[in-house]
Amino acid sequence: MDNLKVDKLYLAKSTHIIRSYIPISLGVDFLPLRTMDLNQFYQERIERFAAIAEELKAKYNRFSIIRLISFLGGLLVVILLATMLPWPVTVIMIPIALVGFSKFVNWHQKIQQAQQHHEALSKLNANEKACISGDYAMFANGDQFVDPAHAYTVDLDIFGDFSFFQYLNRTTTSLGEIRLADYLKIGVEEDEIQLRQEAIKELKEKTDWRHNFQASGMMTNDNLSHIRALEEWIKAPPFVSNNTLYRIAPWITPILFIAGLVLSVMYDNWYIFILTILPAGYLLRKTYESVTETHRMTANVEKILPYYARMIEQVETESFDASRLKELQALFLKQEQSASKSIQRLSYVISQLNVRYNAFVILLNVITLWDLIWVNKLEQWKATQGDYLEDWFEGLREFEALNSFANLYFNNPEWIFPTIQESSKFTGIELGHPLISRKVRVPNDLKMPTQGHIKLVTGSNMAGKSTFLRTVGLNIVLAMAGSPVCAKVLELPRIRVFTSMRTQDALHESTSSFYAELKRLKFIIEEVEARSQAKTDIFFLLDEILKGTNSKDRHTGSKALIRQLIKSKGAGIIATHDLELAALEAESNGTVENLCIEVEVDKGKLTFDYKIKPGVSQSFNATQLMKDMGIRISE
Repeated sequence: MDNLKVDKLYLAKSTHIIRSYIPISLGVDFLPLRTMDLNQFYQERIERFAAIAEELKAKYNRFSIIRLISFLGGLLVVILLATMLPWPVTVIMIPIALVGFSKFVNWHQKIQQAQQHHEALSKLNANEKACISGDYAMFANGDQFVDPAHAYTVDLDIFGDFSFFQYLNRTTTSLGEIRLADYLKIGVEEDEIQLRQEAIKELKEKTDWRHNFQASGMMTNDNLSHIRALEEWIKAPPFVSNNTLYRIAPWITPILFIAGLVLSVMYDNWYIFILTILPAGYLLRKTYESVTETHRMTANVEKILPYYARMIEQVETESFDASRLKELQALFLKQEQSASKSIQRLSYVISQLNVRYNAFVILLNVITLWDLIWVNKLEQWKATQGDYLEDWFEGLREFEALNSFANLYFNNPEWIFPTIQESSKFTGIELGHPLISRKVRVPNDLKMPTQGHIKLVTGSNMAGKSTFLRTVGLNIVLAMAGSPVCAKVLELPRIRVFTSMRTQDALHESTSSFYAELKRLKFIIEEVEARSQAKTDIFFLLDEILKGTNSKDRHTGSKALIRQLIKSKGAGIIATHDLELAALEAESNGTVENLCIEVEVDKGKLTFDYKIKPGVSQSFNATQLMKDMGIRISE
């Protein structure tokens, strides 16, 4: 960004914003990112974009007055000319005046669009500044994707308040939000991981493009049901464009209307006029239900599609190097007319059909069969462009998901991309939890086979065992999504993660928490035993297994479960307070290894270092914690 003025960098890059109005330069260059930290970087942008928005607002207000004066003055001039000049001249000048005024209004509205866009850019940067300080509550949390039956999303805090999805999410459309959730829920093939990594690396460096793309959609208030209704309409058969009568009738009814009006005046008989409008009434009644159904499926997307078009235009006009980005961009450029212009055209046609909401449309329908005209135009659009719509939506949702991960990488430049390898080995150096601030985050290392090996982690309460499991699990999920990870080094094969950490009772199923945990463990056992038919290793994370029964049963059941999982070539980490399970290491021939997290108690104060070490935990703090809570315990 060195030596680039604000007007060149941001106004020129916003391809859907005005190109004709006077550029605004504040006379101050943005500082290169390398000379400042992220906080300062975002603050610079907040101030600059807010200043540009204020300038545009002032300009819009000035021209609002000129717009009003132009309208009133033009109206007065037309009236004067009509009294002074022959009527044919007046008839010619009126359309010219209307076209000129229309162009001025369009130019004026583009100033407002530019103002709103820069306000969105300022807000966007303010959100990012808050996010890197730990406040990301303003982003959608994806709670609609919470699924207790999913293999890991609940235990790893993928969705919901203060979740990783909320930290990551920069999508502005319902389509993009769903695709981003899919990235976190569904692992992909190794080739796809590499393509995503390449795309995210490139987009990370395109900060201005990413922000313009996101800002273009920030005012979108779309609804998935409306998009689904549009997709339903695309698949529905036409009923006007394939009917000759319905196509030619709009040309005939105006002639009949005028003829009927003239004849009824000439012969002073209004029955003639009524007879001439009966055909229009008949056709409107016959097609009413079909037109209404078409309107139902398309009406609500009129206001959504222009924002989609602006976002797509950002993609169409950018230059990309990554193969995945080029492939997605090509989806918008398959036909002669760009996808953005086609979608804008669709929005316009729908807006004309939406005139049905106005009472005076009855007159338009009687004279011109307005409904059939615009349904026909909709069906013509569908015949030529409808097959592309699914690809356009696919490209848009993919760009939104990749943009979110690129933003994540930009905000966390110390993160790295993992290496996906064929060997069944997991090597993680300085693994950290992505949602813990880098200032207090305690990284840990983990090296282990991903077949037939279990790490038993012991430690006292609050030592960090569960956080360590979530750290490992979340970084695996990110690796399998093609994302950068919070680590110094991460090498692993393709892995599917399964967890059992937060099993709860289900009252609607009359299920206790213990039985719910057994069902969860059964699910994991079945996946591990079926892994021989899959291409990926199974990696499980279990926290305090069988905690809903007595200590003897828990110990016996836990040992049996561990032996069965190892026999089935399963691999993972089990956190436990059952220190007797540590004896399995001696008899396991290297398939079980003990790790621990210790807590120091000094003069009644607990000290946590959250570091993983070899061996079995020797520290206990439950008694101290109970004392701290006011429970009197006899020594």
